[in-house]
Amino acid sequence: METIDRALFVPDGTPAYVDSPMAIGYNATISAPHMHATCLQLLEENLKSGMHVLDVGSGTGYLTACFALMVGPQGHAVGVEHIQELADSSIKNIKKSAAAPLLKEGSLSIHVGDGRQGWPEFAPYDAIHVGAAAPEIPQPLLDQLKPGGRMVIPVGKMIQELKVIDKNEDGSISVRSETPVRYVPLTSRGAQLRGC
Repeated sequence: METIDRALFVPDGTPAYVDSPMAIGYNATISAPHMHATCLQLLEENLKSGMHVLDVGSGTGYLTACFALMVGPQGHAVGVEHIQELADSSIKNIKKSAAAPLLKEGSLSIHVGDGRQGWPEFAPYDAIHVGAAAPEIPQPLLDQLKPGGRMVIPVGKMIQELKVIDKNEDGSISVRSETPVRYVPLTSRGAQLRGC
């Protein structure tokens, strides 16, 4: 987080280092720095050099860039964002950051799509981060999580919890609640743009 300057990833004129979420347009937010730190810490063992990580709802690209630095040029960090304009601006943001060489070399990529479906092209993933609250854990994300992998995802509607999901080597799933949270909903592009 010290290497990737958050100021490059928030709207102009907003206080980049305040510890609170910020609106980034399109009924989306960039999470508060403490939530980014929490997720990075929870996923740390699954973000080693050469590993693959999926960032669902990659927004401005900040956390995807952090993930890319952690997995390095031998790994792959994949951001999926269903709002084209956010995906385009995240690429511009990343190009100004310390993660720019990884984007250029192809070990960091941003894609437009429905993150609830994951991104099968680079699966299985050692780590999956979801930046919006799902009513339940999407099966495609579980399917794309590598045995030994970990997913961090906010789950719930009005009452939400940050869930830590570990896929055991035998394919079974272990789930624990980390902390209560408040995220925007993981939804379709149309519903998000309508503010539903």
